[in-house]
Amino acid sequence: MVKRIVISFLLLLAGCANGQDPSNVKQLEQTIEKQQSAIEQLQEKNKQLQKENEQLKTEEKQISSSLLSVALDVVTALKNKDMNTLASYVHSTVGVRFSPYGHVDVQNDLQFSASQLPSLWASTQVYQWGVYDGSGDPIQFTFRDYFDRFVYDVDFANPHMIGNNVVVGTGNMINNIQQAYPNGSFIEFHFTGFDPQYSGMDWRSLRLVFEQESGQWKLVGIIHDEWTT
Repeated sequence: MVKRIVISFLLLLAGCANGQDPSNVKQLEQTIEKQQSAIEQLQEKNKQLQKENEQLKTEEKQISSSLLSVALDVVTALKNKDMNTLASYVHSTVGVRFSPYGHVDVQNDLQFSASQLPSLWASTQVYQWGVYDGSGDPIQFTFRDYFDRFVYDVDFANPHMIGNNVVVGTGNMINNIQQAYPNGSFIEFHFTGFDPQYSGMDWRSLRLVFEQESGQWKLVGIIHDEWTT
């Protein structure tokens, strides 16, 4: 405001000194006032946009934190082999898909509903879960045996690294998680390796994929991954 008054005063003096019509000076003052008003409006709009941007960042952090919290609960349920708790996190309509390797076969990887999980643990039925990397032989296991080999084969509840929507473990197999789950978000529990002689080629990852259902993160995919040839 002080700056505007000074500018107007200087213009008035200049106008008087040059013999300008006072009405021209008045027009200049009005133009300055309009420009100043426009600047103040833009500044206010910029403050509002900055505030909205900060709110979005806060919401993103909260969503990310919520996703990680749910994933930690799920991996704990897996560690404890608690199928009832696991079932409570499974998407009610989509169910959960089990993938033995990083490339998700959306057509053939087995999917189960939440209500099926508790009874699967005690079932002696043998399923084909896919094929082994390298040999192409069928992966034929009961649910419990598959779980021990292609779900919780290492202590993923205490990993070396955790990736939040970031793929950590990579091998020769194409990772298609974004294509398989276009509406999903995932947490990866990763071990960089176990035996130094393998130089990290014995890494393991477990990716838990979630989608939103009624404002909550629900499990839709359990992807096991390891070095493939």
